[in-house]
Amino acid sequence: MAPQLAWIGLGNMGRGMCKNLVEKGALDKPLIIFNRTEKRATDLRDKLPSGQSTVATTIEEAVSKADIIFTCVGDDAAINQTIDAALKAGVKGKLFVDCSTVHPETTEGLATKITEASGEFVACPVFGAPAMADNGQLICVLAGPAEAVAKVKPYTKGVLGRADIDFSGQAVGKATTLKIIGNSFVANMVEQLSEGHVLAEKSGLGVENLHQFIETMFPGPYTAYSIRMMSGDYYKREEPLFTVDLARKDARHVMSLAKDAGTRMKNVETADAHLAMVKEYAGARGDIASIYGAVRQEGGLKYEN
Repeated sequence: MAPQLAWIGLGNMGRGMCKNLVEKGALDKPLIIFNRTEKRATDLRDKLPSGQSTVATTIEEAVSKADIIFTCVGDDAAINQTIDAALKAGVKGKLFVDCSTVHPETTEGLATKITEASGEFVACPVFGAPAMADNGQLICVLAGPAEAVAKVKPYTKGVLGRADIDFSGQAVGKATTLKIIGNSFVANMVEQLSEGHVLAEKSGLGVENLHQFIETMFPGPYTAYSIRMMSGDYYKREEPLFTVDLARKDARHVMSLAKDAGTRMKNVETADAHLAMVKEYAGARGDIASIYGAVRQEGGLKYEN
């Protein structure tokens, strides 16, 4: 008999991940879903196949009925609040799988709270954009006790994602350390693309000519972000794909890690300064791709292309 699964947190990533759990996770019971804003949970339930998901009205309700609980929330404060609420319901014998992007110290703290209460904990941050979450193409990073990780793997490669990075038997903080360092690669990529596009426009090369090079030399994420910049998606989109606040949270985490290790992430420092400009100009609608708008402003161009 398959375990009862619950999912807490239905942001841009969580909704797609739930969809794939329901469609490909070989569940024999409806997936329990919870979101702080209940309408988001009921809307998702209504979009999923009939009878294959059910909405919990509280975290305690979701946890009390589940064997394996996935969490995917926005920041360190939110995951701590979530787990504190879960502990009130009792976690003995339950496995928590956290897909949030948080500081490694936060991850280690969560594991301590849960294991001291006789539960199990696996860190499972994921790499990929919301479209990859929808299509089950994420990369899942798994860390924690090998026996616990083995219980999670039936739901990662081939369900939530296309590949696993397996840190079985390693400290759970290793997974989130990789995640926040990996996310710095995204920030640096967007920063470089932004600077390149602005220089191409101002030098007379033209952004279309630069894009031909990007498309040929760097297919994949570089090309996708280049298209977002050229099309104006970086400022036209109503709901950001990777919000400025979350991008800055990740930047703070990786800069903190670097400081503690006696080094610096200077490229991230530059990207974060541009993200601060994005936040001031666009507010909550700012996206990591909006770094392009900030670099344009620095170069004497309008934020909007």
